[in-house]
Amino acid sequence: MENQEGEIRIYVACLAAYNNGILHGAWIDAAQDAYGIWDAVHEMLAASPIENAQEFAIHDYEGFEGVSIREYQGFDSVAEIAAFIVKHGALGGKLIEYYGSLEDAEAAISDHYVGEYESLTDFAREVTEETGEVPRNLAYYINYERMARDLEVNDVLAIETGFKCVHVFWRA
Repeated sequence: MENQEGEIRIYVACLAAYNNGILHGAWIDAAQDAYGIWDAVHEMLAASPIENAQEFAIHDYEGFEGVSIREYQGFDSVAEIAAFIVKHGALGGKLIEYYGSLEDAEAAISDHYVGEYESLTDFAREVTEETGEVPRNLAYYINYERMARDLEVNDVLAIETGFKCVHVFWRA
């Protein structure tokens, strides 16, 4: 089964079958609540070629935008991560990957997000022009690329999610 564009899912395998040399499992939509995931796992186990199969593990995943899913990760966590990625797309995945936790990624996007720009240089130009009027005779001397580099080192986090698509966050 090929992954559809944007689909977030996990492959859960029956360990009783796996340990007996049989591949049995199911791709499960992760963009649902944990109870929905549990129901799908129980259906997969009930259909196992090994009678009374109960143990399972996540053996693969797709659509998590760079976030690693562990073999025995809780379905509550999987569902929460998937929901965040559904809401925020590639940016959500990259934030979780950068911060290492969903909670920190949520805090960043709700408290420190500045916006989307074509480049960090465009952001530096906008900040400079919004904070004061640049005299026309001095405008040619301003190096916005260097300002952008200094901002990234000291003041902002820039996450690129595509061509000419940079998301800017103030550092906490």
